Amino acid sequence: MISNNEMIRIRRQMQRRIRDVVAERRRTREQDPTPRTPAPASTPSGADQEVCVTDNGPG
Repeated sequence: MISNNEMIRIRRQMQRRIRDVVAERRRTREQDPTPRTPAPASTPSGADQEVCVTDNGPG
């Protein structure tokens, strides 16, 4: 079974990876010279969606 400390470590590692990917996508979009047409507000693209990580408590 995974200890509480290990679960916290894994969760923080996942959050760090998500932040890194989001930042990399943002940098790529900012450097892309081609103009982008905005997606309709009702259906945001995958790169524009906000990433939420929920804490489900211990274990």
